[in-house]
Amino acid sequence: MLTKKVKKRASFLSALLCLSVIAIFIILKSLSSNILYFKSPTDIKNVQDLNLSKKIRVGGMVKKNSITVKNEEIIFIITDFKNDLKVSYSGTVPNLFSEEKGVVAEGKLQDKKFFIADRILAKHDENYMPPELKDIMKNVK
Repeated sequence: MLTKKVKKRASFLSALLCLSVIAIFIILKSLSSNILYFKSPTDIKNVQDLNLSKKIRVGGMVKKNSITVKNEEIIFIITDFKNDLKVSYSGTVPNLFSEEKGVVAEGKLQDKKFFIADRILAKHDENYMPPELKDIMKNVK
């Protein structure tokens, strides 16, 4: 026979366990909706089921002679030396943004060949290269 004290502890622990499971579920659900995946132009070209409404990060090198500025819009091409992706961005670019340098753009795809960026990430020194881009560069050489 369980005493009143033991029953109280058991019910408290089961309630605590249920609340913990619910809290973990809510945290994981909110984190999964905020994840931004990094893709290269080749990854985008090869994907079959393209979700145009989801925000992603696209990275690669800014192609030589590809930067054009029209009013406040900057259009350039990101390449991974296999495939290219045209990027449109309105806003101020970081100081280190230039041709033949690594860049990561955050935004949404319009289609497999055109990307509309909300943000350009190049807040690093000129020797830094994202690990994914280093792997791509090793395969090219």
